[in-house]
Amino acid sequence: MASRTLENPRDRLVTMLVTPLMSCGARLPVYTLLIGAFFAPQIAGNILFSLYIIGIVLAIIMARVFRTWLLPGESEPFVMELPIYRLPTLKSVLIHMWERAWLYLKKAGTIILALSIVMWGLFTFPTVDKEGYEFESAVEQVENSYAGRMGKVIEPVLRPLGFDWKTGVALVAGLGAKEIVVSTLGTLYSIEDEEGLAEEEEPVVKSFAQRAREQSGYSPLVAYVLMLFTLIYVPCLAVVAVMKRETNGWKWPLFTVGYTIVLAWVVCFLVYRGGLLLGIG
Repeated sequence: MASRTLENPRDRLVTMLVTPLMSCGARLPVYTLLIGAFFAPQIAGNILFSLYIIGIVLAIIMARVFRTWLLPGESEPFVMELPIYRLPTLKSVLIHMWERAWLYLKKAGTIILALSIVMWGLFTFPTVDKEGYEFESAVEQVENSYAGRMGKVIEPVLRPLGFDWKTGVALVAGLGAKEIVVSTLGTLYSIEDEEGLAEEEEPVVKSFAQRAREQSGYSPLVAYVLMLFTLIYVPCLAVVAVMKRETNGWKWPLFTVGYTIVLAWVVCFLVYRGGLLLGIG
């Protein structure tokens, strides 16, 4: 919506196409979970900063590519009249805080809640196998659920990036809202651990990092690649809906979905394979 300030239609469209590459607040929970689990506190800030820088650099590169080949034409200078800077008043700060908090509560109570219910259903059903017998364990049930089947279908595409079907399910869930990636990963990696705790006489509670390493072979490199993929791939459904409204059609929103998926795969493949060659993984 901020692109409305641009008078040139081509510049406005290019801005809409590259804006999803910038890190937003919805991606922060994913960054926080993975950085806290796999990286030392001494470098955590640098890891987070690198993600923001990569997003900005990719946006600049893609804007140049789109403006040169996809939407060529004369560039127009952009002049913006900035308002007078004043110290904010306590009232304006409180109003702004309330507006942002209310917007997030609305999102959490509608989109995120609805998607969480959908994911619960996909993880829960079916409750019996093809022969009508109940699954022997919760792990087996999740693997054969609709979500598990979906994850295993896309696993061959994600395997070159170091991801398994569980990560694939989380990424699909993140299409609606990136915050869902965290809850989905937490659910998937806690099931097997809960069964192990029930069988042990003196159970030891494992951290998310331990469970992810044991069940999916996660490493700091894989965690970083997952954050990169979350940064680049499809913007959430709300952004796609706004793009559809601003462009008066589905052409450019669907193009954005497609190119961000391809770009995310290519960038993450290069980073992951490069990391393995350097012995980082």
